Amino acid sequence: MGSRTPREGPHHRVWFAGILVLLAAMLLVSITAAVMLGPVAIDPGTVWKIALSNLPGFAGKVDQTWSQGQSHIIWDIRFPRVLLGAVVGAGLSVAGVAAQALMRNSLADPYILGVSSGASVGATLVILLGAFSYFGQYALSLAAFMGALVAMGLVFLLARVAGRISTTRLLLSGIAISMMMSAATNFIVTMAPREEGIRTAMYWMMGSLAGAKWSYMTFPVLIVLAGTLLFLLQYRSLNALLMGDDTAVTLGVNIQHFRIVLILTLALLTGTLVSISGSIGFVGLMIPHIVRLLIGSDHRRVLPVSLFLGAIFIVWADVLARMALAPEELPIGIVTALCGGPFFIWLLRRSSYSFGGGQE
Repeated sequence: MGSRTPREGPHHRVWFAGILVLLAAMLLVSITAAVMLGPVAIDPGTVWKIALSNLPGFAGKVDQTWSQGQSHIIWDIRFPRVLLGAVVGAGLSVAGVAAQALMRNSLADPYILGVSSGASVGATLVILLGAFSYFGQYALSLAAFMGALVAMGLVFLLARVAGRISTTRLLLSGIAISMMMSAATNFIVTMAPREEGIRTAMYWMMGSLAGAKWSYMTFPVLIVLAGTLLFLLQYRSLNALLMGDDTAVTLGVNIQHFRIVLILTLALLTGTLVSISGSIGFVGLMIPHIVRLLIGSDHRRVLPVSLFLGAIFIVWADVLARMALAPEELPIGIVTALCGGPFFIWLLRRSSYSFGGGQE
């Protein structure tokens, strides 16, 4: 995986552009289907008529053939939830790509490394105890970011041996930090004064998009776009990291500075997404690894494909969470864990799971 990417010709660029167009079309179809499905089934034509009628410039120009109830269900409930799921899936996948490059290991993932658990500690402090309330609407995201940053820093420090990342220490450090952060979260939940708040927090800790609103969309969309753009601009440095520290330095990468930028961006991405959707695991592990198996390890390709594929995966995972036990609803984290757990075991059983080649 760490080999130099060959020069691309026009055929390769057209082929890759075709993949992106196909994934974009699949995402559009997935969003449409996810919005249609539910206790009240609504046809796709009505779905997009309602959507267009709520967009600036189209109000009053679309013939209204739907009821007020259908409009409320589609625009106020289902569309925000489905789109938020797409944003969360895209962001977690991109974060997984960066985490695997940073740690130079295909087992790296914000959830497994304890970053999501750290973000959960900060978010739970705000939800149950009202901490950081003086930051207003940004309190939840800021607290989750700080928790993710602390967890990421601890795992990264504990996993280093003689200046190098050890796979064994990486996994053990991630598990240890995750358990410590989860214990802290459980302690906060136990000490919470309100029983209703405890139930809300417990459901949120397993991952949920049920509370999605249009007002929640702007900040995570901006963070995911900014993080993805930053990683794309630095794709050569990410590629160099996969070849090892010595090679990256030879290619002109400032390893220490670049790793700090990656850690901060990962913490911001993970903290923001956890603050709005709870802890959804294994997305950042599965999607980037599947993409690398399909198209190689060049981050110029891996990042956009992972973004689309992660969005599609979470949209359908949320559909399954809503429909499997209807009218009851599963936390989406259970669905992703049922998919990600076996995938993680398969990955562990492979003869090599580090990007350098041999097993560590």
